[in-house]
Amino acid sequence: QVQLVESGGGLVQAGGSLRLSCAASGRGFSSYIMGWFRQAPGKEREFVAGIRWSGGSTYYADSVKGRFTISRDNAKKMVYLQMNSLKPEDTAVYYCAGGPSKYAYWGQGTQVTVSS
Repeated sequence: QVQLVESGGGLVQAGGSLRLSCAASGRGFSSYIMGWFRQAPGKEREFVAGIRWSGGSTYYADSVKGRFTISRDNAKKMVYLQMNSLKPEDTAVYYCAGGPSKYAYWGQGTQVTVSS
């Protein structure tokens, strides 16, 4: 089983950048698909970005393509989400998730607030 802890959230002005980190503990991380999701107040949780175990394949929601970049370091058991050109509509709690074939494990989330 894998435990996930997010960090790096905060308050930023529109147009700014933040880098979220997700630290994993436990076995199996290096073979897991990993991803970031977000949930804004009053909205459903939505997929943001995903990355295969090798890091060679990445996937993004249309709303963040060209602005966000997901990456991973299997040796450090870390997943990152670099967020650039942030918009007020990116405000949400961001969750790290992962698993062997689907997103079975979830972190507690980190708040990202983008002011206009």
